[in-house]
Amino acid sequence: MKKKLLGYYDYTVVLTYCGMLSAFCGILQAIGQNYWNAVFCLMLAGVCDMFDGTVAATKMRTESEKRFGIQIDSLSDLISFGVLPGIFVYMISGKNPLAGMTASVFVLCALIRLAYFNVLEEERQKETAEKRKSYLGVPVTTIAVLLPAVYLLYDYKLCKTVVCFPVLLIFMGIGYLSPIEIKKPGAVGKIAIIVLGIFEAVWMMLFMGWDMV
Repeated sequence: MKKKLLGYYDYTVVLTYCGMLSAFCGILQAIGQNYWNAVFCLMLAGVCDMFDGTVAATKMRTESEKRFGIQIDSLSDLISFGVLPGIFVYMISGKNPLAGMTASVFVLCALIRLAYFNVLEEERQKETAEKRKSYLGVPVTTIAVLLPAVYLLYDYKLCKTVVCFPVLLIFMGIGYLSPIEIKKPGAVGKIAIIVLGIFEAVWMMLFMGWDMV
């Protein structure tokens, strides 16, 4: 029977799709210079990415569905944790050409990192059915925690110059391509990340006001 639409639309990819849509909304907010909204969308995309793999693991999937999941997750991550932070930094830096160059190279690093991860993951899944225990290179989702933290420090006048944002992208880009092995966070690690995210969100609402929403 001919499929009506291309792609897969079962519940295993819902969080991935939601994360991408949140990131795109964040891009629009950054272009409109609504930086608090953009940061919130980035954090929301990070939450979706954190649990999409867990949700996908609850269903027996065909090989095609697994491969589709790998590709769609990385494509979503490129938008969420590559393009969105890049545009955010370019806009908050006053559309500075050097900041734009830095942002473009950062997005390129994220693209290379994600494409290389796809290659390794497909090879790994052919050899074993075990869950991944570590990552090679800094995961791109790390920016969803660090960029909001830096923006909080900037808006709270602890970081007094917008230069801190391009510098963050430089270090993150290097981290994306560095061949260092990082252990995949378990339950405790995820809880710690969630607590940090909640702390950042509470800081936004209590210390910076509700004008961001």
